[in-house]
Amino acid sequence: MSEIENGSEWDLIVVGGGAAGFFTAITAAEHSPTPLRVAILEKTSQLLQKVKISGGGRCNVTHDCLEPKALSKNYPRGIKSLIGPFHHFGPTETIAWFQERGVELKVEKDGRMFPTTDSSQTIIDCLTQAAMDSGVEIFTKAGVSDIARTEKGFHLSLENETRVQTKSLLLATGGTRLAAGAKLAEGLGHTMHPPVPSLFTFAIDHPLLTELEGLSVNPAHVKIGGTKYENMGPLLVTHWGVSGPGILKLSALAARDLAEIDYTFDLTVNWCPGLDLNRLLMHKRDEWGKRQVDTRSPLASVPKRLWGRFCELAAIPEGLTWAQLPKAKEEHLKQLLTACVLPVSGKSLNKDEFVTCGGVELKEINLKTMQSKLVPDLYFAGEVMNIDGVTGGFNFQNAWTSGYLAGTSIAAR
Repeated sequence: MSEIENGSEWDLIVVGGGAAGFFTAITAAEHSPTPLRVAILEKTSQLLQKVKISGGGRCNVTHDCLEPKALSKNYPRGIKSLIGPFHHFGPTETIAWFQERGVELKVEKDGRMFPTTDSSQTIIDCLTQAAMDSGVEIFTKAGVSDIARTEKGFHLSLENETRVQTKSLLLATGGTRLAAGAKLAEGLGHTMHPPVPSLFTFAIDHPLLTELEGLSVNPAHVKIGGTKYENMGPLLVTHWGVSGPGILKLSALAARDLAEIDYTFDLTVNWCPGLDLNRLLMHKRDEWGKRQVDTRSPLASVPKRLWGRFCELAAIPEGLTWAQLPKAKEEHLKQLLTACVLPVSGKSLNKDEFVTCGGVELKEINLKTMQSKLVPDLYFAGEVMNIDGVTGGFNFQNAWTSGYLAGTSIAAR
């Protein structure tokens, strides 16, 4: 890839070489009735980096939640704002878009959708080929340091001292934890919600979880003490605490409030939601009377090693049978199983797949076109806006949706 020419003029410059930036550029170029000169400027040497690492290198393209109102509920920031955009371009349209370009997607049990190749390279190749076919020019190591509004559009100063002009500009700089992306939007007069982490795991040091990493319970009901935040889903024990879809979604829902309390709180876990525990344990007393309580879990969703740990915490001695189980110890077991309090002392992040809560104020954007209400011909797409989804392909769907709406609007103008 050559360097962008100093003094060059463009119809559209996209700042950011991620999913949203690519999708906008491709859509604008493909939908324009006349040829557009379109450039993607990527600050780093790597394009589509989040696409590459998403889903453990498989790329969780979207989610099999096709109804716009239901889909929007997976976005703690943007829940109502996205219903309209999803009506215009949602998962159904995403699936068709990739299918038209030879990429088949498959649905997994939890609704996540991946390419049938199980390789993110399939999506990267599809997007880069579509960009090339539509005449989009791509430039890496092309960080933008400053943007000025002009009569003809925008004047961009690059970090390598190159200067270029464009009629329309799209910012797709990703999560605003990167100060440079926020600075560009702020410099053009937009209000920014300060960034805080979203989609993170909880750090817990508790004897219940010690040396049980890799163990999972599905489902578990989790609640943040003293708040309205709760969720149901798979929970995974890690060497630093707890993770899994149930925890990640909870972290996204409570992202701002947890930042304010410095990620120190009590997590209450029901390890067997929906079960009549009184009836089940009474049945086990009758059925397993002569069996030792700590040798086998009576709950299908609670693994044997975790059950043994519950028994230890309830001070149930080895050799005690179900018939001998004192009522007080049974009550202690039930309390641990249904309202287990685990003190959280911090968060843990996968820095590569980091998602932020924060970004451009949505009231300042026309969400039908993704155009700024403050600055004509300025557009936004993806995570630079104050929109973030829970885990499961929802952040990519926001990238495809906002990129498509921005691209078609730019092409129409």
